[in-house]
Amino acid sequence: MKKYKVLIDPQAKEDLLEIFYYISINDSISAADKLLTAIEKSCYKLEEYPKRGHIPQELRQSGIKRYLEIHYKPYRIIYEIENRLVYIHFILDGRRNIQEILSERLLR
Repeated sequence: MKKYKVLIDPQAKEDLLEIFYYISINDSISAADKLLTAIEKSCYKLEEYPKRGHIPQELRQSGIKRYLEIHYKPYRIIYEIENRLVYIHFILDGRRNIQEILSERLLR
């Protein structure tokens, strides 16, 4: 089976920190730790199955088809495959306005 390398973009790491802080404040540090571990595990599963994701609807509508996403509900992990590398660009709460966030970040 092909093995890919997963790289988490600094912005996606910032997304993880924001999720951690939010959960630790609104629930507990233990719950935040468990959630981060589970999300990171989902990210690293892409080492073996990088093409299992699908094109995010918001990007497909804009004609952008180079990004894929997987879910760890309600979180959306948006990534790109280039050669044998999987770049995680975004880890977002799917309950937020994803279209606005993606437009803002991709147009920087």
